[in-house]
Amino acid sequence: MFEHRHPYPPFIPKNATKLIVGTLPPPRFSTGELRPGDVDFCYGSRDGQLWLIIDQIFDLDLSFETTEKAIKERKAFLREKGIGICDMVSVAYREKVGASDIGMQQASLRDLIRILQEHPTVDTLLFTGGNSKNGPEYFFRKLLKRYGITLKVIKNTVPRVHEFTLPETSRTVKTVSLTAPSGAANRAVGSLKTYKKMKADNPQMTTIDFRVLQYGPYFKD
Repeated sequence: MFEHRHPYPPFIPKNATKLIVGTLPPPRFSTGELRPGDVDFCYGSRDGQLWLIIDQIFDLDLSFETTEKAIKERKAFLREKGIGICDMVSVAYREKVGASDIGMQQASLRDLIRILQEHPTVDTLLFTGGNSKNGPEYFFRKLLKRYGITLKVIKNTVPRVHEFTLPETSRTVKTVSLTAPSGAANRAVGSLKTYKKMKADNPQMTTIDFRVLQYGPYFKD
């Protein structure tokens, strides 16, 4: 079994009000076998789309290269905007080395509830995926069961929005389950009625354009 260990600690600026929450970077980030164009930081895979989406939302002109400059650009942006990154999984095991969430077994979860208690300014969790098996919302729900916490539905269409109250406090935290920023999720995007209508109205529309429109209000709010 391949031990797939998260290579990065949570990155949470002191002023963070939002946390981006995923699962694990591809295994090559754990083994240090990066490819040209990867960025050695959270969501740094050259095959991923999160930083492409953020780059368009905020007009950042980020570097997409395996350099210290690219890392510093991303950290500076997160500090400026008060956005942190804290993925759900600290370590998982795989029979086959791959990046799919569904292939993870025996996942050990980060205690995001404790992390939220340690960062009192955070009021929103931005899940980079939904409640499908081994997705970030799926794992978060498992964690909530340990604490006896339930999610209250605020909006039940994609992107779904929930909220919950932290134990022994009156502090409410919102969760937003965004369409995953991966190539594998493009088929799901293509099947959405909203995307089909936008594509019909504007044939130049891409799945990344769609995510820019979806993510923008939640990242900028």
